[in-house]
Amino acid sequence: MNKAILLGRLTKDPELRTTQNNVSYCSFTLAIDRPYKNSRGERETDFIPCVCWRSTAEFAARYFRKGERMALVGSIQPRHWDDEQGERHYITEVVADEVYFADAKREQRDSGENRFERKSSDSFMPAVSDDTSLPFDL
Repeated sequence: MNKAILLGRLTKDPELRTTQNNVSYCSFTLAIDRPYKNSRGERETDFIPCVCWRSTAEFAARYFRKGERMALVGSIQPRHWDDEQGERHYITEVVADEVYFADAKREQRDSGENRFERKSSDSFMPAVSDDTSLPFDL
């Protein structure tokens, strides 16, 4: 079984590109703190390269930005390629099948309106405890 579940912060904006066959893909890196501290008392961070395809790629590129937390479910995939000089390069990355918002609230970038923001409890009116203060007659 090859299943990866990650929760981390984006190190930069996701980059949306297309293949020669016009298939969308998006690459990004998640910074994930290790759950323990090293001998100097500092937390170490792993930087995990990730990629997603098609509609998931378009979703990630449209709604996520540098510094935001992202949760994802996918699989680990090694691959290699040869550059122009004939040198072979290797990389192991997570291919994300699902990506999720992991921050508590987000603000609309384009119009300045709040999306996904929960209503505050300020608009809640407590129940009236006696009938004399009702704004209408019974």
